[in-house]
Amino acid sequence: MRSPVPPLIPSENTSHGPGLEGAVRPTLRVERLTAARIPTAHGELSLCLYANNLDDKDHLALVMGEVEGQESVLVRVHSECLTGDVLGSLRCDCRAQMEQALHTIAQERRGVLIYLRQEGRGIGLSDKLRAYNLQDQGYDTVEANWLLGHEADERDYSPAAAILKDLGPRSVRLLTNNPQKLQSLRDLGIAVADRVALETEVTPENAEYLRAKANRLHHILAAGRDDRPA
Repeated sequence: MRSPVPPLIPSENTSHGPGLEGAVRPTLRVERLTAARIPTAHGELSLCLYANNLDDKDHLALVMGEVEGQESVLVRVHSECLTGDVLGSLRCDCRAQMEQALHTIAQERRGVLIYLRQEGRGIGLSDKLRAYNLQDQGYDTVEANWLLGHEADERDYSPAAAILKDLGPRSVRLLTNNPQKLQSLRDLGIAVADRVALETEVTPENAEYLRAKANRLHHILAAGRDDRPA
C-alpha cells in the first residue's frame, strides 16, 4: 500500500533547474575525439567518442558497417543506465533493450547505437537511487521524479541528433517505444523514416515500471495497456 504523500524531497542534482530568464542557450556542437575497433558478441563495431561544447559529458556511438549517406539505417538512442546496463539490475528494461538493439543491428550488419550520458532519464545517479527508494514505498517512476523536484523525463536528445549528423545517414529507422524520442529527433532535423519496436520480457521486478512507462509516459508497450496484465 502506498504511503502518504511526503513533502518535496531536496535533490542534490541542480542541473535541471531553470536558467536565467531570457538567457539564450549556446548552440550545441559535438566533436568526434577518437574511434576504436570493438569486437563484441554481436560482431565488430567502431566505438566513437564525442565531446561537446556545453558540458563535460562524453557521449558514445557504436557503429556497425557503413552508415554515411545510407538510407533507413537502424539507430538506437540509448540513455545511460549504470544499474541496468552495467550491474544487471532487473528493475528496468534498459540492459535488455540495449542487447536487443545490438542484436537487431548485427542482423542487418549496419546500424548505430548512440549511448547518451544522461542517467535516470536525465536526473543523475544520486536522485535515481532516491527515486528507487520512493518506488519501494509504492510511488511509480513518474511520481518519484516529481517528489524529487524533477520532470518525469528530463532527457535532451540534441547530442544524439548532432552525433547522427556527424555520422551522416540520410535517414534512420529508430529502435524505440518512446514517441517523445521519435518526435524530438524529427524536430531536431533527423529524417526518421520508421519506428522499430523494442519490447523486451516483462518480469515481476520490472512489471510496474513498464506499466508506468506505458500509462504515464505513453510509451508504445503492451504492458499495462487496456488493463492487460504485464
